[in-house]
Amino acid sequence: MFETGIPKLDDYLEGGIPSGKSLIYYTQPGVEGDVFGMQTLYHNLHKGRKGAYVASNSAPYAVKGRFKEFGWGVEKFNQFFTVDCFSALVGADSDERYVVSNPEDIKAVDDALSKAMKNAAGGVIVFESLSTIMDHCGEEETLEYIEKWKKYSKAYDSVLICNFTAWPYAESTLKRLKELFDVVITISGIAERVIFGQYYGVSKADWIAEPKKRSISFKVLCPGGIKIFIPKVLVTGPYHAGKSSFIHAISSRAVSVDRLGTTVAMDHGFIDHKGFTADIFGTPGQERFDPLLRMLSGEAMGVFLLIDSTKPDTFPRAKNMLERTRAHGLPYLVVANKQDLPDALSVDEIRKKMRIPELVPIIPASVTKKKGVLEAFETLIDMITEMR
Repeated sequence: MFETGIPKLDDYLEGGIPSGKSLIYYTQPGVEGDVFGMQTLYHNLHKGRKGAYVASNSAPYAVKGRFKEFGWGVEKFNQFFTVDCFSALVGADSDERYVVSNPEDIKAVDDALSKAMKNAAGGVIVFESLSTIMDHCGEEETLEYIEKWKKYSKAYDSVLICNFTAWPYAESTLKRLKELFDVVITISGIAERVIFGQYYGVSKADWIAEPKKRSISFKVLCPGGIKIFIPKVLVTGPYHAGKSSFIHAISSRAVSVDRLGTTVAMDHGFIDHKGFTADIFGTPGQERFDPLLRMLSGEAMGVFLLIDSTKPDTFPRAKNMLERTRAHGLPYLVVANKQDLPDALSVDEIRKKMRIPELVPIIPASVTKKKGVLEAFETLIDMITEMR
């Protein structure tokens, strides 16, 4: 199996892409889709595999510079090379081993590519932009040769990966493309005048009988590449349960709005962990701020309910806050804080006293010692992504 290196995607593909298969990153115009192919190639180079990059939008030196922007120095890999499908367009010389003499002739593209794919046997071949090749060589001609390139990939135990931007081509062309590739990853944007959110999902994977139709939001960080992005996670719970401490413990950076050590508006934190990023918002715990709860919980995708394990008298208040945030329809878990104290109740005792359903995780934690905080984050993220 060839891993994509994209957070969660390999899980959705049940381990990655089988040898000899083809994958298309099918991207809506205006969305950052080319990074998917780049990240997949770099991930496999890092794993020790061979890798070829078909440069059709920019010169090979510019391609290497773009990889470097994301912190992916490809020059260090002897098994990496480019297929120059650009220089001849602008009348420039090329020092690359594989150069397409006429990028507007699909036979010339095939001539260079067939040699390159043989050299990249057992590795990954990534097209910078299949749509650019289609624009230069024609829709029908490109579709015809994709069949050949798939056969090369299968013969050489490689994986063929193409970035494609779905410009307004003929509907028959777009339909045929999705039929040709073994895996279709749809990359789209949530837009109203401008694109303000991006997500990807598995539309097709022919070795999985019934692939789950899931989509997940992402951001492109430079350096860093593609990260799963959860735009809003809520932290709520009674006064002095440890909400602010939890947010500061879990976050890469955080800020609190407080007075005399008590949160009087909200806490905000940002976390970047294991390919996942999230914005985290904390509610104040005092009852006089309850009118803020529903406002702060709007558009949340998941909830941490913080409790003080040593104060069972606050448990009814915790459940009431959960209800006020209207969080019962969202993935949520309970963070049982202060488990390091001698009078802390056990997880089983907390579940029984609060009547928490068995399906809801209770994570034992000591927030001030940063124990259990990342486990809680990873558990909630899994719950959110599986629901989506």
